Amino acid sequence: MTGRPRTTSTSPSPTTRFSRPGRATALSLGAMALCASLTAGCGVLSSVTGDAGDTVKVMTWAPQGTGATNKPGMPAMALAYAKWINSHGGLHGRRLQVLTCNDHNDSVAAAKCARRAAAENVVAVVGSYSQFGDSFLAPLESAGIPYIGGYGVTDDEFTGPMSYPVNGGQPALLAGLGRALGAGCGPVALVRPDSIAGDQLPAMLDSGLKAGGHPEAGDQLVAEDLTEYDDQSDRALRFASGDPLVRGCVVPALGDRTDTFMDSFRRARAEFPAVRLGTVLGSVDQTMINSTGGSSGPYEGAYITGWYPPASDPRWKPMKRVISEEAFGDNRIDPGDAGVQTTWIAYTVLKAVLDRIGDGEVSADSVRKTLDGGLRVSTGGLTPTLYWPYEGKLASVGFPRMVNADVTLQVVRGGQLVAAGKDIGGIDGTTDMTATLENADVR
Repeated sequence: MTGRPRTTSTSPSPTTRFSRPGRATALSLGAMALCASLTAGCGVLSSVTGDAGDTVKVMTWAPQGTGATNKPGMPAMALAYAKWINSHGGLHGRRLQVLTCNDHNDSVAAAKCARRAAAENVVAVVGSYSQFGDSFLAPLESAGIPYIGGYGVTDDEFTGPMSYPVNGGQPALLAGLGRALGAGCGPVALVRPDSIAGDQLPAMLDSGLKAGGHPEAGDQLVAEDLTEYDDQSDRALRFASGDPLVRGCVVPALGDRTDTFMDSFRRARAEFPAVRLGTVLGSVDQTMINSTGGSSGPYEGAYITGWYPPASDPRWKPMKRVISEEAFGDNRIDPGDAGVQTTWIAYTVLKAVLDRIGDGEVSADSVRKTLDGGLRVSTGGLTPTLYWPYEGKLASVGFPRMVNADVTLQVVRGGQLVAAGKDIGGIDGTTDMTATLENADVR
């Protein structure tokens, strides 16, 4: 997420976007069992050969090498997946060609990635991250290319008719975190980017706080690409410690820059009463917890919401096997990273689509029609069964394409990210945030 100004795509689209209300060979049995939990990333693979008719071409994009949030693990996961699937017979005898594109956390670059996808005639964009949905979705819709399993960083991914999300994005994570914090926090300070994507966060967190009978959070906007956050940390701590009788909470939601914020926060918090931390996966992971001191670090006791089971869950074993076989030693791929996990699940969906198509023609049109035709996708228990009706339950609050609002609540205990105790703030294991989001103020 960055603080760049909004840009409006001028690419024509034949499809009306939803708007906010008020605003040929089967795999071996072993390979098939592993493929049941697919995912990927991107990058043109030199190992992908064959005639055009024998190749399925897709694209995955993510920001890399920027001063803000980066997701290099998503394209790296793509390389690993494509190598693995092609070494096990491909997809119904077709080889998988994965193209990568770096959106540079920039609206113009995001639109260029989408136009390149159209020029390359990809059948889908799969398992990608970009905060500029208003720039990339219109070119994809104009070309009829489905967007499968985006990271969910912007609300646009839950409105576009050619978007097929696999998680509840930032809305579900923030709503779940609000539910958890609302039960026991005093004042809650949200520290979030001064950006288009950041503007969407307060209403989601407040929906969860409201469900717990808690007042709205204090909304603190910051530039995401700062090198220090001393002043911002002081303001957040001052707000959160405003009630001397109840311990307050601070919620940094700055993506990759959360670590930079925490450097300043750790120095400043000694001057204030104790506060609890809460954040979302994608802003914090086990690697970051380890690097900041583990059990003696600033995240000890923090609540963290995610979309999927913890990385230690055995349901991730198929993904970890692919990483071990095809990307051993590639430190860009962290099995606990929410981006890598989302890419894996997105490619599970792609494989299910191609299984349904079988020996038929594979094109953007046939992929889209298969998704729209009532296909139900099992992800091996990592998500609920996924399917995409024209309008889901959350259409009334502007999220017609959101079909999975499940969140999990984890806590940092003894320096380890583990499942939280039962019924914290009404969140018991994996909890569906649909009802909470239905009451979000999205005006």
